[in-house]
Amino acid sequence: MDYIQQAIDKARNERQGKIGNAAENSAPEANPSAGPLAPAVTGVPEEINYTKTRQVKLSDDVLRNNRIIAGFDFDQRAEAYRQLRTQVLQKIRANDWKTIAVTSPNESAGKSITALNLAISLSKEVNQTVLLVDMDLRNPCLLELLGLEAEAGIVDHLKGEVSVADIMVNPGFERLVILPGKADPHYSSEMLSSPPMKELLHDLTSRYESRIIVFDLPALLVNDDALVFTPVVDASLLVIEDGGSSEEDIKRSLQLLEGTELLGTVLNKAE
Repeated sequence: MDYIQQAIDKARNERQGKIGNAAENSAPEANPSAGPLAPAVTGVPEEINYTKTRQVKLSDDVLRNNRIIAGFDFDQRAEAYRQLRTQVLQKIRANDWKTIAVTSPNESAGKSITALNLAISLSKEVNQTVLLVDMDLRNPCLLELLGLEAEAGIVDHLKGEVSVADIMVNPGFERLVILPGKADPHYSSEMLSSPPMKELLHDLTSRYESRIIVFDLPALLVNDDALVFTPVVDASLLVIEDGGSSEEDIKRSLQLLEGTELLGTVLNKAE
């Protein structure tokens, strides 16, 4: 649609540029061509042994059914996420960024699927580790997309009930760890700016120099959670649903992200 392209062009021209095109329902068509990577971060061990983090085995059938395909080397649909990874790495290394927020105008855009596929793809690049944080604290779904059930989540940690180490999950990809959420009826957006949350973010961002952190945020127009959180990350990635994100919603989302670094946009579910 013309208005989606215009919004993407506006984001590209005014900020950092369009990042990629990832399709959920069909084989994706790669949009931009990717150049060589910036110099890699060094110092990451070749093999990581998880001693405290819970390790799980995933079902290939569940992953494919939920369109989590970045871990399948010979699945042509994963190529769009590899291109997205390359372009994201170029920008975060050029700007010395460590934290990325993934959000969308509305809930149906596929932001969580994009965040999960991007994190998996990033973790397969050997020069850094990746932490994926389910910051959609009202409706967390990352573990569900993997066919797993959360035993505890971030809100439980913020309440002082569990440690971060007891929550983290390694989903079978060597350099990827997930910090999941678990729906809590007593959650409120004030938790995002609470002292425990600030302490958690400081710990996550300062513990490992070579770690890239991807935050899966709620949709921008659903509640104020993403608006509260985006100022504390280095850059944001906006996922736009082809045929589902209206011109008004895209413009409003871009306005809400003004003053923050826009890493780029992903046009999702494109035919």
